[in-house]
Amino acid sequence: MNPYVMIPGILKETSEGTIRYNIQDELFQKREIECVGEITQESVQALILQLRYLQKKEPEKEITMYINSPGGEVTSGLALYDVMKAVRCPIRTVCIGIAASMGALLFICGDKRDILPHARVMIHDPLITGNITGSALKIDNLSRDLMKIREITGNIIAEHTGKSLDEVFNKTATDSYFSAEEAVDFGLADNIIYEI
Repeated sequence: MNPYVMIPGILKETSEGTIRYNIQDELFQKREIECVGEITQESVQALILQLRYLQKKEPEKEITMYINSPGGEVTSGLALYDVMKAVRCPIRTVCIGIAASMGALLFICGDKRDILPHARVMIHDPLITGNITGSALKIDNLSRDLMKIREITGNIIAEHTGKSLDEVFNKTATDSYFSAEEAVDFGLADNIIYEI
C-alpha cells in the first residue's frame, strides 16, 4: 500500500471518551466489503473470512462487494467464486473502475451486478505467466491444465451471461474490454448505477 495514501478514520464520542476506528470497519458493519487490487491468496482469504462471518451473523441479508481489480491468481479467484456461490446471503457486486480477468469473473457472478457509468469490464482466456522452461511433457501438461482452466472459466462466463460457450470463447480469445453499456448488453452486468 502506498504510504502517502491515508484513509481517514472515523471519530466517535462515547461515555468512555473519543474512539477512532477504520472506515472499512464501519462499512463492514453495513455488510459492504471491497475486492480491490490484485487477486492473491491473501486478499481472497480476507474476503472469504468476511463473507463467512457476515453469513453467520445474518444468513439471508444481502452483502455488497465493490470490485476494482485487474485480476490475479486463477486458483485463488476460483476459491472466492466458490465461496460466493456457497454462502446463503445474496451478494450484490458493484464494478468501480475496472473488473478485469479474474476480477471480471467475480463481478459477473453476483446475484445483482451493478456497474458505475465509467467503469469497465475485461475478459480474456487464462494466461501462463513467468519464464516457462522444462521438458516437452512438462509444457504439454501445463498446456492441458491451462485448457481445463479455460473451459472452467468459459463455462462460468457463459452461465452468468446467457451466452453460448462459443460466443464466450470468441470474446476471450483476446483481451475484450466492455464499457458499462457494452457490459450490460453482453450480459456481464445488470444495471448502470449513478449512486452508491
